[in-house]
Amino acid sequence: MTATKKRIIESAIQVFNEDLSAPLQKVADNAALTRRTLHRYFKDRNELVEICRQAIQISCKKAMIAAIQSSYEPIVQLERMLYAGIDCGAKYSTFYKMHRSADHNHTMQNKNCADYDYIYTTFQKLVIELQKTGILNPKMSPEWIQVLHSGIIESTVNAKQINHQNIEDIKQLAWISYSKAISP
Repeated sequence: MTATKKRIIESAIQVFNEDLSAPLQKVADNAALTRRTLHRYFKDRNELVEICRQAIQISCKKAMIAAIQSSYEPIVQLERMLYAGIDCGAKYSTFYKMHRSADHNHTMQNKNCADYDYIYTTFQKLVIELQKTGILNPKMSPEWIQVLHSGIIESTVNAKQINHQNIEDIKQLAWISYSKAISP
């Protein structure tokens, strides 16, 4: 894959994270190239969206599954899932939004959907287990904690772009914020 094509995909992911219906001109502007150049690599919006979807699926799924499998301790798994989401950057937010969008045809026959369900179900099980042991606030639903998880990741990704702190320090601040928010 050429550097220009990668830049278009990364730019599209950033733009689509903000607005899934954004026009291609906005993607081209974000990638600092002309729309004509964009069309040399992608025939239309649908093709670009599909390539972005594939890139997001591959990187985010891999990172989240690795985080889940990195430990048997639920609190460590939860922390590492947060870090994996931050490391994925805008891809994580877009991954989450794409699977939640109205035009997404979610089916268990699709491996990407099955992997997403595995990640989401595992997340919910971790939360419930941690709530039973008193580590997480039992008054918060797993769905609320998932939304907060995604929000912390998105906020951290945005802060990372404007804050020149070490990424490991930023990730630690995210974990401190998140863990305090969900503690009893």
